[in-house]
Amino acid sequence: MAATRSGAQPKRKRPEVVQNGKSETRRGHTAKGNGKISASPLAIKAEPSNGAYYLMKSEPDSFSISDLENRKNQTEPWDGVRNHLAKKIMQGMRAGDKAFFYQSNCKEPGVIGIMEVVREAYPDHSAWEVGGKYYDPRSTPEEPRWFMVDCKLVRRLSRVIGLQELKQYKDGDLSGMALFKQSRLSVQPVKKEEWDFVLSLESKDPEGET
Repeated sequence: MAATRSGAQPKRKRPEVVQNGKSETRRGHTAKGNGKISASPLAIKAEPSNGAYYLMKSEPDSFSISDLENRKNQTEPWDGVRNHLAKKIMQGMRAGDKAFFYQSNCKEPGVIGIMEVVREAYPDHSAWEVGGKYYDPRSTPEEPRWFMVDCKLVRRLSRVIGLQELKQYKDGDLSGMALFKQSRLSVQPVKKEEWDFVLSLESKDPEGET
């Protein structure tokens, strides 16, 4: 479990996950049920190579981009994921891959920053902490059930590219984006063309003016 430089427990990220069809925070209480979600025709499998792109959700009242900026080396383990599909996506991540920092469950949900994967998937030890929020008795050091990656902040965007703005393109340039196809998934793959298009919006006014 990550700690601040003083050794105190840091605030925790709380992206959404789906457990038995219900949306929950990634940083909620110990997950119950099998944590599975229905398969989708969306090509959700991550390419196991450098140069892949992702979107990772976090609730700013629990772990914000400012918190990430203040971490040592601006790096944080993305722990607490208790959804099997999200776990598999993280296991496909490689060092150097990029991810959008997406703030969720807040006044202005949307893409607020860019992160880089700096450590590939390794066992999420929060699952072994008896009495902890993320304890899972089925996960052991010998046979880990859950995994995490380390993410480093690349930069904060000049403005939030909000969900409502992104939805303007869900029938066009972003029609296949997982954000709209599997909106509750807390860790999602992003296609290169989707990544480039979202970044192209940063310099534009939300009303469409440059």
